[in-house]
Amino acid sequence: MVVPYKHEPFTDFTIDENRKALEDAIKKVEADLGKDYPLVINGERIMTDDKIEVVNPANRKEVIGYVSKANQELAEKAHKVADETFESWRKTTAQFRADVLFRAAAIVRRRKHEFTAHLVKEGGKPWKEADADTAEAIDFMEYYGRQMLRIDEGFDVNSRPIENNRFHYIPLGVGVVISPWNFLFAIMAGTTVAAMVSGNTVLLKPASSTPVIAYKMMEVLEEAGMPKGVVNFIPGSGKEVGDYLVDHPRTRFVSFTGSREVGSRIFERAAKIHDGQQWLKRTIIEMGGKDTIVVDNDSDLELAADAITYSAFGFSGQKCSACSRVVAHEDVYNDLLNRVVEKTKEQVSYADPTKHDTYMGPVIDQGAYDKIMSYIAVGKEEGKLMHGGKGDDSKGWFIEPTIFADLEPDARIMQEEIFGPVVGFTKVKSFDEAIEVANNTEYGLTGAVITNNREHIEQARRDFHVGNLYFNRGCTAAIVGYHPFGGFNMSGTDSKAGGPDYLLHHMQGKTTSEML
Repeated sequence: MVVPYKHEPFTDFTIDENRKALEDAIKKVEADLGKDYPLVINGERIMTDDKIEVVNPANRKEVIGYVSKANQELAEKAHKVADETFESWRKTTAQFRADVLFRAAAIVRRRKHEFTAHLVKEGGKPWKEADADTAEAIDFMEYYGRQMLRIDEGFDVNSRPIENNRFHYIPLGVGVVISPWNFLFAIMAGTTVAAMVSGNTVLLKPASSTPVIAYKMMEVLEEAGMPKGVVNFIPGSGKEVGDYLVDHPRTRFVSFTGSREVGSRIFERAAKIHDGQQWLKRTIIEMGGKDTIVVDNDSDLELAADAITYSAFGFSGQKCSACSRVVAHEDVYNDLLNRVVEKTKEQVSYADPTKHDTYMGPVIDQGAYDKIMSYIAVGKEEGKLMHGGKGDDSKGWFIEPTIFADLEPDARIMQEEIFGPVVGFTKVKSFDEAIEVANNTEYGLTGAVITNNREHIEQARRDFHVGNLYFNRGCTAAIVGYHPFGGFNMSGTDSKAGGPDYLLHHMQGKTTSEML
C-alpha cells in the first residue's frame, strides 16, 4: 500500500547541522568538477569528440563538466532503440513503473544535499532555491507514481445488460523531452518521469547550459530499476538534434519547456505530417510569462512588498512565473514602491551562491546577461530607474536587482519577457483598470492579487486570465500536487504539471466493449 502523497519538506539552513551538510556536499561536488559525461543510449555509454562545456555561471572559468553531444546519426540510433523498447515497456504494469519512481525518489532523498549542491554549482542557484528544486524533483516522482496507479484503475463507463464496457488509457509511444535550464533538476525530472511512468519511452535532450544534472538523474533511474532503452540521454544542438527528433515520423509526442520563440517553432514543426507518420503528434508545451502582481488600495502593503520582492528576485527572476510587473492602485502606489525599494536594498544581496546567505546569484550565461542588460537600457528610456540597473560579467554573470517605476502599461518593459531580475511598476485608478492592465499581455501564466476586498478577489478569480492565480501571496513557488502549474495564451498548452490530469497528456483513451 502506498502512503498518501505529501510534498517534500524544505531544508531549514538556519540549523547548523543542515548548513554544514550542504557545505560538505558542495566540497564533494567541487572535487568532481571537469569530468567527462557520455550519452546513454540503450544503457550504453557513448563518448563523442564533440563536447558541451558546462561552466559555473558564477565563475565561468570553473568547468562543471564536459558532456558528449549527439549528432543526427546517434539521435536516429536512440530513436530506433526507444521505438523498439516501447513494445516491451508499454506492456509492463503500472505498479512496476510507479515502483521505479518511488525507488528513484528515495535515492534522491537520501542524497538530497548532493543534488542541491550540484544545482548551486551548475545552475547558479542560491541554497534555498536549489533545495526547493531538488524537493520538487522528488515530488514529481512521488506524485506521478501515485497518479499512474490511480489512472490504471480505469474510469467508470456505463454498460447495457448485453455488454461489458471498459475505458482505460494506454501510452502513446516515443516521446521527445526537451527540458529547460532554470529548473534544471525539477522540470527535467518531472517531464521525463511523467512520460516514462505513463508507459512511453523517452529521448531526453536537456538544455545545453545544464546537462550534467540530467546525466545524474539517468544514473538514479537506472539504479532504481528502470530497464535500458526506456529513457535515452542525448544532449545536443537544438537545430541539429532537436529539430530532427521533433520532425521524426516515429516521434509520437514532444514535451517542451522554454521560451515562446522555441516553443512556437516546435508547435509548428510538430504539426507537419512526414512520410511514414501514422498519427498527429501530441505537443505538451510550456513557454514564458509576463507575470503581474496587482496591489489593491485595500491591502496589506507589507505583505505586498514581501511578495513582490521575492517573486521578482528569487533566482534572479529566472522563472517563467517570476513577477516582472506590478500594477498598483494610485492610493498606495508611492508607499508600495518605496517599500519594495527599501526591502530590496536591505534584503537582496547578490553574490556567489556557494555562500549560504546569498539571496540572488548570477544569471545563467552571456546570452542571458546581454539580453537583460539591453532591456535595462530600454527601461531607462521608458521609466524611472529606482534601484539597480548595473551588471558585472567580469567573472560570472551578475546583474543587480532592478526596479523601474512610472511605466506605461504598453511599455516594452511591461510587455516582453525579460527573464531576469527586473520588475516594473505602473499606476492605475481602479481595480477594474488593474485587471484590464494585468490581462494586456500575450501571456497568461501566473499572477497574484493582494487585497482585503472579497468582491475584488472574486472578480479577479473570474476575470484575471492566467493559469495560476494566487491571492495575498507571491506569484511563484507552485508545489506539486497542491498548485497544478501551466498557463494560458502564449504561455503554452496549460498542461498543468503536478496536477491530477497531467499524465493523461502522455496517453490516449481506449474503449473496449464485449458482448455478453
